[in-house]
Amino acid sequence: MKILIVSQYFWPENFRINDLATELAGRGHEITVLTGWPNYPEGKIYEDFNKYPQKYANFNGVTVVRVPLAPRGQSALRLMINYFSFIFSASLLGSLKLAGKKYDLIFVCGLSPITVAIPAIFLKFIKKTPIALWVLDLWPESLSAVGVVKSKKILDAVGVLVRFIYKNCDLVLAQSKSFISSIGKYCSESEKIKYFPSWSEDLFNNESVVSAPEVEAKKDIFNILFSGNIGDAQDFPTILNAAEYLRERSDIRWIIVGDGRMAGWVREQIVKRNLQNNVVMTGRFPLERMPSFFAHADALLVSLKANDIFAMTIPGKVQTYLSSGLPIIGAIDGEGAEVIREAGAGYACKASDAEGLAAVVAKMAALNVEKRDSMGKAGKAYYVAQFEKKFLIDKLESYFHSMSLNKNSA
Repeated sequence: MKILIVSQYFWPENFRINDLATELAGRGHEITVLTGWPNYPEGKIYEDFNKYPQKYANFNGVTVVRVPLAPRGQSALRLMINYFSFIFSASLLGSLKLAGKKYDLIFVCGLSPITVAIPAIFLKFIKKTPIALWVLDLWPESLSAVGVVKSKKILDAVGVLVRFIYKNCDLVLAQSKSFISSIGKYCSESEKIKYFPSWSEDLFNNESVVSAPEVEAKKDIFNILFSGNIGDAQDFPTILNAAEYLRERSDIRWIIVGDGRMAGWVREQIVKRNLQNNVVMTGRFPLERMPSFFAHADALLVSLKANDIFAMTIPGKVQTYLSSGLPIIGAIDGEGAEVIREAGAGYACKASDAEGLAAVVAKMAALNVEKRDSMGKAGKAYYVAQFEKKFLIDKLESYFHSMSLNKNSA
């Protein structure tokens, strides 16, 4: 099949869509990705891309068509401009760059913002092609959840836009089971809503990984590691408060691998709270390096703010953590916490509960290695049963073939 993927984010930015595009191409599909200039998470266009843009036109057999956009910057206003710039650039310049190209379907990676679907809808009508939208972030709910928008009138207007988007998509994929009911509020055709969760990249099958030299190896230390985006939703105030509760535990070390809009604040707080001996920040590294950092970890940390919308989300790192074979500590509510508990993969406390997080970290640290290993193995077994990549992409392919058949019979 000839598939056009529309995603505001793509390699060298680190998102699951990179792995999906590679897997589909490896299965013999002809994949083209329409995306923007890479600028996540730093908020500025990657220097290497500015110098050598031609290097970023192909990724593992996937053709990459890039359109200019305003970088995210570090302010809410810059972020809004970034969103709108991609809408116009991908719709207008993207349609010109893809002129004469025919596709069997368009797949939209619905990370925030959901407005990424607008260029896809524009292309749908030009190319007479069905659309599948993978909803990875709920709008308008997420806007109010993180405090970006508080006006009811604006949220209602976004709701109208979301209805328009869902109406013009032929398939709407929900990343968690909890998402289905919320999507249904804006999508009247419930039969086109399907559950389609995320998976983990194939990174953790090599048992001979050498520990990352960027983190000092220490004996008799319990290491809890957080990896990924350092943003508002990840609730770093709670993580640092928990680290303060355990300040006197010299045998517990927190390792933070990643970057994001709150990284500067976290660094400042570590110094301000005198947590330099308790918390280590390494900065951002390529996805391929993650196993070497995980090699330091005795447990992996996932956190989200206490919020009804976040409680409906399964953070993508949960699948990655499960597949690693390491135990998990979650400071999250809802479906993500249920997965950890159901899998027997670790402990979960309520979101935004610093004292509770400190307690489960201490509880995990007190376990012997054999008990922690059994948790990690249980998590990996659960991952294989529920989130294994081949099983999920087989299902996605079946959806695609049905869409293609419906298109040809129309």
